[in-house]
Amino acid sequence: MAVADDIALIKRQEEILVFPAFDEAVAFKIGSAIRDRALTENLPVIVDIRTFDRPLFYAAMPGSNASNPDWARRKINVVKRFLKSTYRMVLEQQRPDRTFKIGEGLDIADYVLAGGGFPVTVKGAGVIGVIAVSGLPERQDHGVVVEALCNHLGINGRELALPPEAK
Repeated sequence: MAVADDIALIKRQEEILVFPAFDEAVAFKIGSAIRDRALTENLPVIVDIRTFDRPLFYAAMPGSNASNPDWARRKINVVKRFLKSTYRMVLEQQRPDRTFKIGEGLDIADYVLAGGGFPVTVKGAGVIGVIAVSGLPERQDHGVVVEALCNHLGINGRELALPPEAK
């Protein structure tokens, strides 16, 4: 039942974490906030924020590695294709090999089931881009993005945060 609860909460995150407007300045502010947190907490992540037509913010933190940008790119492709968070896709698909079913026709070189990609949704426009974090366990990647969005939008993050993963 925990998976169903997590999916429901992520859907709620996606419905609530909507921008009135989104531009380069907003991307920079959110990206900088994630970067500052990563520096303070020694999080070995990369942050990639973009609209579907161009990159707006990128930062690589100490401890991140050459694989992280590729993971982020593939997460971005998933959000662009399905217009929902990648961690929600992970939970819905339940595929331990991190690939989509063969019938989806999605190449592993370009798409991955891994948390950390979150849709940038603008009121009246819909999903226009992605915020991707890569370098932590996927639930934490997702949580970093959600917390940053809550802080930026002035929303109580405790109400939208996923609980610690059940062992």
